[in-house]
Amino acid sequence: MTVVLLTICWQACCFGQKPGNVLERDSTTQADTSKMLDLIDVGKRLLHIRPRKPSGTGERKIYFTFLPFSTQVPGGGTALITSTTAGFYLGDRKNTHMSKLTFTPYWNFKSRFGLPIRSYIWLSKNRWVISGDTRFLIYPQYTWGLGRQHKDHEKLLVNYSYLRFYQQAFKRFFRGAFAGMGYHLDYRLNVRTAVDSPSLRDYTGYAYGTSASSNNYSSGLSLNVLFDTRSNSLNPWDGHYASIQYRINPSFLGNQYTWESLYVDVRKYIRFGGGAPKQNMLAVWGYFWTVLDKEVPYLDLPSIGWEDYNRSGRGFDQNRYRGRNLLYLEAEYRRDITQNGFLGFVVFANTNSVSGPKSSFLISWNPAVGAGIRIKMNKRSATNIALNYGRSVHHSTINLTLGEVF
Repeated sequence: MTVVLLTICWQACCFGQKPGNVLERDSTTQADTSKMLDLIDVGKRLLHIRPRKPSGTGERKIYFTFLPFSTQVPGGGTALITSTTAGFYLGDRKNTHMSKLTFTPYWNFKSRFGLPIRSYIWLSKNRWVISGDTRFLIYPQYTWGLGRQHKDHEKLLVNYSYLRFYQQAFKRFFRGAFAGMGYHLDYRLNVRTAVDSPSLRDYTGYAYGTSASSNNYSSGLSLNVLFDTRSNSLNPWDGHYASIQYRINPSFLGNQYTWESLYVDVRKYIRFGGGAPKQNMLAVWGYFWTVLDKEVPYLDLPSIGWEDYNRSGRGFDQNRYRGRNLLYLEAEYRRDITQNGFLGFVVFANTNSVSGPKSSFLISWNPAVGAGIRIKMNKRSATNIALNYGRSVHHSTINLTLGEVF
């Protein structure tokens, strides 16, 4: 309770401003937020903070949201996480979409920590999109081999340190359509299992990137096509998203294994009830991820929960299914409970199919279902506190995040 009150107080002090601001739904439509309620408003009322008088300098262009919480982390154990999200405009909001920056460090007060920074930046008039993902993690996690090779209780704990550096730049060619290039670095150090456990190579029967105490280095370039009409990726009101990424990891960048991959991501947001500001939407997401060569390091193979932002697979443990090919499908219905948008709920279902031992791609499917509660944290950036419960046949998850899953 103390943490919640401190969070509300911190945000109320940062965001005291007139309630007439608006939140874009797309490049031409705006939703009035003056009648909506969020935790900042609740904090102001509890602490008797009066809104600041208009300064006459125009609308604020940056909105911070901060949430500390404790949660389970992959590989077992609990860690303290502080999730900070910033939504901001780098141009006139009439012709520039909202950018986002997320920083979610965690620490379990022992040997496990993570420093992930992710960004999705719209430059003025949406002429360019810059996407970034930088992480340094001490990141032990479980693995189950390829496909359905091992049963749920036969998991193996793998320890390593992980450095990721992804940067992509997209130039607009016409409304919503972009193309560009990127650089991708995945560097895993001292990949190992416990002394009394089987080696990763013996456990998986896979020959690449599974040597004891090895370092896995993958440095690649990508060609990218992007179609994005969402004006706010923190909580899309409507629109479309589609991306295609072709990645190559050539020997001249220092790779031991040269390999290529293809990643295709498609999302659609379908609103019901016309232009009403109340949330009433079906969101649909699917991605296909495949590697195109034989010699691909094991930890670089497509895996559930390892796409960008690590949001897929609610109801599954991260890394539960891995293979040379992965198809993921999810649908989520989102609805406000209160007229002011303060409370809402979601229900969702997802399924995935991977190739590998005991798993036939597009024949063997792994489904999960779940539901969640939404609390409006910041109405001007449309940032929600998202509490989700997911359930599959052998596993369940509870996730607390800032912003929608997709």
